[in-house]
Amino acid sequence: MKTKLQLTSVALLSILLLISGCRRDFDSSKAYSLIPLPYSLQQNAKSFELNNETRIVYSGENIESSAHLLKQFISVVSTLNLEVLSQEEAKDLKNVILLSTVAREEKLGKEGYRMYVDKDKVIVNSNDADGIFYGVQTLRQLFENQMLASEKESLSVPAIRIWDEPRFSYRGMHLDVCRHFFDVEFIKHYLDLMAYYKYNTFHWHLTEDQGWRIEIKKYPKLTEVGAWRTEEDGSRYGGFYTQEEIKEVIAYAKNLHINIIPEIEMPGHSRAALAAYPELSCTGKAQEVPNSWGVFDDIYCAGNEQTFEFIQDVLDEVIALFPGDYIHIGGDEARKARWEVCEKCQARIQNEGLKDEHELQSYFIKRIDAYLTSKGKKLIGWDEILEGGLAQNATVMSWRGTEGGIAAARLGNDVVNTPSSHCYFDHYQADRNYEPKAIGGFTSLKKVYDFEPVPEDLYTEQKALILGAQANVWSEYIETEEYVEYMILPRMLALSEVLWGRKRNQNWDAFQFRLQKHLQWFDKENYRYSKGSYRLEFAVNLDTTSNQKMVEIQSEQYLPTIFYTTNGREPDTTSTRYQGIFPIDSTVKMIRAGVFEKGHLMQASSKIDLLD
Repeated sequence: MKTKLQLTSVALLSILLLISGCRRDFDSSKAYSLIPLPYSLQQNAKSFELNNETRIVYSGENIESSAHLLKQFISVVSTLNLEVLSQEEAKDLKNVILLSTVAREEKLGKEGYRMYVDKDKVIVNSNDADGIFYGVQTLRQLFENQMLASEKESLSVPAIRIWDEPRFSYRGMHLDVCRHFFDVEFIKHYLDLMAYYKYNTFHWHLTEDQGWRIEIKKYPKLTEVGAWRTEEDGSRYGGFYTQEEIKEVIAYAKNLHINIIPEIEMPGHSRAALAAYPELSCTGKAQEVPNSWGVFDDIYCAGNEQTFEFIQDVLDEVIALFPGDYIHIGGDEARKARWEVCEKCQARIQNEGLKDEHELQSYFIKRIDAYLTSKGKKLIGWDEILEGGLAQNATVMSWRGTEGGIAAARLGNDVVNTPSSHCYFDHYQADRNYEPKAIGGFTSLKKVYDFEPVPEDLYTEQKALILGAQANVWSEYIETEEYVEYMILPRMLALSEVLWGRKRNQNWDAFQFRLQKHLQWFDKENYRYSKGSYRLEFAVNLDTTSNQKMVEIQSEQYLPTIFYTTNGREPDTTSTRYQGIFPIDSTVKMIRAGVFEKGHLMQASSKIDLLD
């Protein structure tokens, strides 16, 4: 029997409509330093002040954990120790933060939420526990940013009304733990950062040429041999996760509403497995786990039936561990040199009526796809799985640009775009002369922010097959946990806004403004992060009215102090300070400019040569 204190869906909606009536529109692009920026953020009349009598009340299935997460966070940033109650236990609904999935709102979808604030209560409403969790992340950011701005120990929720939902269903971060290994505690830290910025998918790269990182009980040599390599200095390097540790991480991620996709590489990038079981290669020769990076000729033998038995056994144990829909099988950079001279592989090509080794790879992938499908799982792989013909049920992760994603979408397959040009966080993010060593490339914060995951040259129904995107963190040169932090922060914030928000909400200047509070938080938590490039870019355009050249100096820094010269000399603090676009005449042959902090030139000055 329901008590009068239990809100029905109609009653809750009435409260929401009442609160939504007392609001006024305002410019939200810089408001409250929220990242990613909510889809719609408006002001209400009254804020909500938390005190020791405030309670966190939950109503609905699977949201109690989010209530306790909010309680824990509030206790960290303040002296408040709030009680968590179910709605049935609450005496009234004043002085509460109410998390509810009672009132169904079809337009929100599974991950959307609405937040309403008045002087008596905060209501976070969603159709699902996922949406409640993301609403809690928004509250966490509001509280964190508030404590950064003041030394006071009290907390309040500003007078706001939020309607929020993600643009993409797939919002991913990847981590390669094979080239360099990171322990369970760091993986949890990585997941914490993902959750704070509303990512929902962790792509865990678990097997590679340089190390096998997941325990497979039927094949103990995979971790006894394949998880370790001898470095050039003779030291032994490696590590792996036991199945119990894998379960621990999966449970932790589930509490953060993050799905984990394991990657088990095949047919290439398999030298660690072949070091443990050389009979699975085309040559059968014993080999070491390599201690250098690159792409190797030795891959799984596609003509050997034992190879498929081994892979299916491995996948059985992986499937038993990971509850998500997807298993990533790699499929990239599989050289065909061994297959071309392997009697078994050539026999397979002939017996299956295949044209060449590319179709042999397609045969390999399609066979694994059929096996995963029979187990209720979906195959996802890098865009090389298109070669020789794409498996019907496969999802393509396009890394060599977006061309692979376009081709897959045109075939009717789902796509996750992760082009190296915008989504490889192992690339340099600033002037490499002043950065720790990276694998190469240049993927700046602004370049990430400007990324558009959906290619224009697709039809509307094909665009709907672009599930989202993810950032990839390959660890060839990323040896430490601190360096991982440095490479993902703050770039993962820029991508989170791309994936969560709508295109119309994206504004680089406003993002830079909001980012400053998050950088302060990183400082508070002693996280390593990149401050971006001090390299300057010049834009020179002709003003047709005055017939003069106009120069704009652009920087990734937020409100930088820039001094410049127009005579080719090095700038200093006595040079002209940049205040905005300025004109030059035909006598100016070179402009030099630099960013200064506390009177000192940061890195080298930048220049543009204006000679014809």
